[in-house]
Amino acid sequence: MAAAATTLRLLKPFSAAAPFFSLFNNPRLKHSTYPLLLFSTAAVSRHQRCFCVSATISSGEATKPEPIELEKGAKIREFRKKLKIADIKGGADEGLNRLGETLVVRGWVRTIRAQSSVTFIEVNDGSCISNMQCVMSSDAEGYNQVEDGVILTGTSVWLHGIIVASPGSKQKVELKVDKLVLVGKCDPSFPIQKKRVSREFLRTKAHLRPRTNTFGAVSRVRNALAYATHKFFQENGFVWLSSPIITASDCEGAGEQFCVTTLIPNSSEATDSPVKAIPTTKDGLVDWSQDFFGKPAFLTVSGQLNAETYATALTDVYTFGPTFRAENSHTSRHLAEFWMIEPELAFADLEDDMACATAYLQYVVQYILENCTEDMDFFNTWIEKGIINRLSDVVERNFVQLTYSDAVELLLKAKKKFEFPVTWGCDLQSEHERYITEEAFGGCPVIIRDYPKEIKAFYMRQNDDGKTVAAMDMLVPRVGELIGGSQREERLEFLEQRLDELKLNKESYWWYLDLRRYGSVPHAGFGLGFERLVQFATGIDNIRDVIPFPRAPGSAEF
Repeated sequence: MAAAATTLRLLKPFSAAAPFFSLFNNPRLKHSTYPLLLFSTAAVSRHQRCFCVSATISSGEATKPEPIELEKGAKIREFRKKLKIADIKGGADEGLNRLGETLVVRGWVRTIRAQSSVTFIEVNDGSCISNMQCVMSSDAEGYNQVEDGVILTGTSVWLHGIIVASPGSKQKVELKVDKLVLVGKCDPSFPIQKKRVSREFLRTKAHLRPRTNTFGAVSRVRNALAYATHKFFQENGFVWLSSPIITASDCEGAGEQFCVTTLIPNSSEATDSPVKAIPTTKDGLVDWSQDFFGKPAFLTVSGQLNAETYATALTDVYTFGPTFRAENSHTSRHLAEFWMIEPELAFADLEDDMACATAYLQYVVQYILENCTEDMDFFNTWIEKGIINRLSDVVERNFVQLTYSDAVELLLKAKKKFEFPVTWGCDLQSEHERYITEEAFGGCPVIIRDYPKEIKAFYMRQNDDGKTVAAMDMLVPRVGELIGGSQREERLEFLEQRLDELKLNKESYWWYLDLRRYGSVPHAGFGLGFERLVQFATGIDNIRDVIPFPRAPGSAEF
């Protein structure tokens, strides 16, 4: 620690620079006015499929449809937000301000227990961890369904009643039910009961696991982090960009991409498709000219390159969308499909990039601490004791930075044996990153900068020493690398030289090179794996448990 102290610098603060199909269910419409749908599976070409929608047909010819007459006075009712359990029990008084109110609770039964005179039904609607305790006596309408044993854990119900003070110690209010309506029955085989089950088991029931406390809380915190992400960038003058999912470019240059092709027949025919059906050239290679895009195409690993194009016109932009990586990894830190947050700042250097990344992380962490208190208390109690203090430190403490060279020197002097040896030029592993942030700097987030160019992507700006690039990684406790970014190479000749060194086809990046020909500016950005952020914020140790339907090698269920 003492050896590295002289190289530390504090970061400067960042500052801102379904309606169609409803026609068929409308009783006011005459059958003669229904449009005729023609769906064709005949191939337009050997590898393309299409469908078409025709207008109303009469005597074999398309005719102008007659205007639809609606009953006089018919109108769409006003949309209103549902009153949920979080609204009823939220706030400092935990629902006491609603005593005497008559209202409706909708949700799914968590538990039901009958006593001599009353029955207690715990209902949850997903708006919060807290259940609404619903007390029902035998004179309530619908009580026969309780007696018949059809109200089970997992059943969906509609309950009408009045809010009263609860004599129990677990809640301050409860619903005194006067009417119960069974909305949806639940088979006794429902796998999520009151007893605890492992997260490994719940991954096999991903369609039902959001009904548990843990996954409900993860979902709400994930939602809050997504909202806070947009809020931060919008408040700081960024423009959101929808980057493409299908691309012909490999942003990282690693080649670990999923191929998108129609040369292989579609899903209904794939199981019976012979390999010889794939068109080939005279040399026996795949004939990509007959593919849908006329060349190889892939699922994107990053929206960064596209974001750079808009940053050179709109100054500050960000993407937030799904990305894909065909990395055959079975670890708890990797997914094949994940979401990325990627801001891009024009007229900015690496210092600006680090300042933005720091400000962003502190903003979203503070947001969930202030707005997800019940869920964070749950994580603090059941998932990771001390997580609230750990996250509060992120908000309150100054981040530090050190160069890659200093980080390597620190690791070489560490009195700890690492599984992966450390040498200058190696790519730091998770064990190295976590040692630096958790032990060397006592849980403080650390930014490492100026990495060897040989282990970084082609688009990163080369430093004056010719050996390193203006890249940075933000390390946080428990996760290691959370954010990776860089100043981009804005000089055309340096970028072309780097593409040649890595034997990347410059023709595939012609449009990216054009940005350096026409009004190039210094610019920088970073990428943040959203699922790792959710892990960091919740304490969940396996990344497959912080995304609704995880995609990994050998796993594409649901």
